[in-house]
Amino acid sequence: MMKRSDLLWTLVGIGAVVLSCYLLYHEVRNISLDEIASSLQAIPRLNWLLAAVATLGAYSALAWYDRIAVAHLGKKISWWFITLCSFTTYALAHNIGASVFSGALVRYRAYRTKGLAPQEIGILIVFCSFTFVLGTLLASGCVLVAQPQIITRVANVGPWLSVSIGLVLLGLVSLYVLGSWRRFKPWTWGKLHIEYPRLGIVARQLMAGPLELACAAAIIYFALPSEGNPGYLVVLGVFLASFSLALLSHAPGGLGVLEVTFLAAMPEMHKSDVLAALIVFRGLYLLLPFALSVFVVTGFEWSRWNRKPGPG
Repeated sequence: MMKRSDLLWTLVGIGAVVLSCYLLYHEVRNISLDEIASSLQAIPRLNWLLAAVATLGAYSALAWYDRIAVAHLGKKISWWFITLCSFTTYALAHNIGASVFSGALVRYRAYRTKGLAPQEIGILIVFCSFTFVLGTLLASGCVLVAQPQIITRVANVGPWLSVSIGLVLLGLVSLYVLGSWRRFKPWTWGKLHIEYPRLGIVARQLMAGPLELACAAAIIYFALPSEGNPGYLVVLGVFLASFSLALLSHAPGGLGVLEVTFLAAMPEMHKSDVLAALIVFRGLYLLLPFALSVFVVTGFEWSRWNRKPGPG
């Protein structure tokens, strides 16, 4: 039976999709499918290849999330198993939404076969989520400080606010590093007891998180035309804002949220070109991995079923 909290977030996600699609319709109602098709055809083959490489980089970094979490737990699991588990988890979660079914359940069933206790799997899930949050804070802080003008794309405020927010975000990351260095007291969250990782683990978190986000944003950057392109750092900054909004909205795949945010934050580019780049992103980063993950899950469950002892 669905919990009230799950039902609430499901309704929030549906509401976000409806609102975003309504806003998106008003933004693109004058754009024809032929214009979008032309924008897609105009993307050079090299850029398609670079976008595909960036996708591989993003999912490799996501697998690194799990690898770091397993190392934090002091366990040894094959890199191949971790990669498949991570790929399947994120491919489902990105499309279905950050739900218990798409994330925690897949990891739970997979890592239980490797002998991890439920509490250890809970720590692993929280740890991976925090690695993403940490990467978002670090990447956002760096972009806001390096490109103060970027905040004017989403809000009518001065660049000083961009630098201030960026420094606060970098300060939060520094506090986490300090906690690891000085061995602060562990976090207690319900039944979970999470200790600050070793500095070596923290260093890997600080590389893996931003790397995944940088590669994901690069998919869109490579799919955009050079004419009117505001540059990679701006694309990364807009991606960080739109992807964070998409996650907060609980909209499946950030449907509509990504498009509305990018169109609003990049007015200097043709809308058809922006939409084409986002279609490439959805195809390479969301839909193709989702289709592959279905085969992985099916194969995993089928192999487990065949290993079950028969009756008698």
